[in-house]
Amino acid sequence: MLKSERRPSRTVATEPQQRVCDARRAREAMLCGDASPILSREVVSDSWRRSLAAHVNPERPDPKLIFEQAEVDQIREGHPLAAVVPLVRGTLVSIAEQPQHLLVVTDAQGLVLWGEGQRDVLRVGDALGLAEGICWAEDSTGTNAMGTALAAERAVEIYAAEHLVGAFDAWACAACPVRDPDSGEVIGTVDITGPGITFNPLTLPFVVAAAQKAEASLLAELVIRDYELFMRIQPHPARLGNESAALLTSTGRVLAVQSSGGWQREGLPTRRMPLPVAGKWVELNDGSEGVLEPLAGGCWLLRHRAGARPRSVLALSFLGAAEPHAWLDGRPVALTLRHAELLTLLALHPEGLIADELATALYGDAGKAVTVRSEVSRLRKALNSAVLGNQPYRLQTRLDADFLDVRAMLANGRVSDAVHAYRGPLLPQSEAPAVREERNLLTAAVRSAVLSHGDIDAKWAFAGTPDGAHDIELTERLLRTLPDRDPRHAALTARRTALAR
Repeated sequence: MLKSERRPSRTVATEPQQRVCDARRAREAMLCGDASPILSREVVSDSWRRSLAAHVNPERPDPKLIFEQAEVDQIREGHPLAAVVPLVRGTLVSIAEQPQHLLVVTDAQGLVLWGEGQRDVLRVGDALGLAEGICWAEDSTGTNAMGTALAAERAVEIYAAEHLVGAFDAWACAACPVRDPDSGEVIGTVDITGPGITFNPLTLPFVVAAAQKAEASLLAELVIRDYELFMRIQPHPARLGNESAALLTSTGRVLAVQSSGGWQREGLPTRRMPLPVAGKWVELNDGSEGVLEPLAGGCWLLRHRAGARPRSVLALSFLGAAEPHAWLDGRPVALTLRHAELLTLLALHPEGLIADELATALYGDAGKAVTVRSEVSRLRKALNSAVLGNQPYRLQTRLDADFLDVRAMLANGRVSDAVHAYRGPLLPQSEAPAVREERNLLTAAVRSAVLSHGDIDAKWAFAGTPDGAHDIELTERLLRTLPDRDPRHAALTARRTALAR
């Protein structure tokens, strides 16, 4: 075959080849001491940064063998992806059977559980470290499709020199996370790895399709299990007469509801609720209460507490404001900074804190419980005695706090929503040790999420906060992403010049 016949068409190869050139230049710059090499794709830049922070050596591959084959076999038997590997194999068989291509399935930690391909290809994979029982998380082997897909929680293709470790330059890989339909958590990845020179640009869509098929199959199995479970335990709500109740799975998913009045519509979560200790009263969406009773098979019966009145709502606006603001059932509450600090700590610890713990959190080692008791007494007068409980001190009200909302949005991957809700640092005037620590952690979490997963609008929104306005790395990222004609480009260029000074 002529050399020209083996070469991919120009339209297919142009973008990957440009990426390879950019990545090689970035590696050379990095090896010469550049701590922040610039690559053409942000997902790769972020992965290099995480890998280097984990002390991955770009000049020496070091895949780690975590389990021997016998142990891998045991892990596979109990892994939720075991049931769908044949489906994945069938979807990707046409690609996996290409010369020197491997089909790989990992768990959520990047451990290779299944590696399939022709025998000679498997030997090549073993030489690379791409074998069952070896970990391909970013902190182990650097940037690669499996590890980066897990870290970024998205489908990823890593081509040739985009691998951080130079020994993998001749290879390309495409991977997609697979999520548990019950919890929504990532439980593994599906990956195709092969030589970069023959890697098909349509491999990634095929891998995504295989992951989606796997998730659909897992969902179908879940629905069948739910039905069988419901048939076994449905007599429990029936014995309650007209009392409102719900059946929950062991993970808190709502299976069925027996409603009296408007409870189903307003009170119960539509899909899932956290499960506290059995017998404990739990707050429902409408502010009323219910109690959990354990059933056979790890399920729960949630009974509505008859005659329960909705609790008061305490709203806190503590982000970015020179003065903290609070409202109790819509009524403004005058707060001192110290009272706002107390409410922040109690909001962060719904289980409650004793006076000594609050004293340390507010004043450090020099704090005294007697001082805290006096402040709590004044705070009770500003609110009302029913809002604050004793022994330990805790909030006995529904809570709507902007800093808790941002935390929850980040935890759920809603980066854009979190950035727009983040108006600035938590209680910026506070010097209380525990508040200062939470302020720094929240700011760092928002910034990290914006740089790793945020889109242009999210980055621009964060750049408008007091923290983002002085962030040179964020400014550089935006300048690389925004086209020159974008009106924001000029403002960012001026900001970069000012920050550089």
